[in-house]
Amino acid sequence: MAEGGEEDLPRDAKIVKTLLKSMGVDDYEPRVVHQFLELWYRYVVDVLTDAQVYSEHAGKASIDSDDIKLAIQSKVNFSFSQPPPREVLLELARNRNKIPLPKSIAGPGVPLPPDQDTLINPNYQLAIAKKQISQPEETEEDEESTDPNPGPSQNSSLSHEKADVPQGTPQRVSFPLGAKRPR
Repeated sequence: MAEGGEEDLPRDAKIVKTLLKSMGVDDYEPRVVHQFLELWYRYVVDVLTDAQVYSEHAGKASIDSDDIKLAIQSKVNFSFSQPPPREVLLELARNRNKIPLPKSIAGPGVPLPPDQDTLINPNYQLAIAKKQISQPEETEEDEESTDPNPGPSQNSSLSHEKADVPQGTPQRVSFPLGAKRPR
């Protein structure tokens, strides 16, 4: 990226451009410089804020170099972690590899669990509301023609349905989509 207006850039932007050039980065968008500057300023503010907290905790009137070193060290310890030494990784690998892998008894291909045991199996729950049983409206003609004391055979089906499920309670049904219906 070559721009002719480098004279009017702030000193920090010039430093970022010089760092990019020293690392061999020649082609980049102009906003890359602004992004690096934002990251740089945010990091400095975080370090100085932590240093101020450490200074106040120590009872000092101002921030000194020890507070800044401690803030930088805590940032490094928190942000970046070192991998374990090679010897530790080799010992862990040896211990893990002592246990042989189980023999595969499946045929060719990838063995998969049955459909009912998988989480991707389509399964739905529907709430089916029970229809409210409406009693037929009685008219004067119906009252005269019917027996005022109905027998158990006339009203037994209605009382049986009401005893099973209270009115207004939805019935839940669960089924897999790919299931075959019994014939």
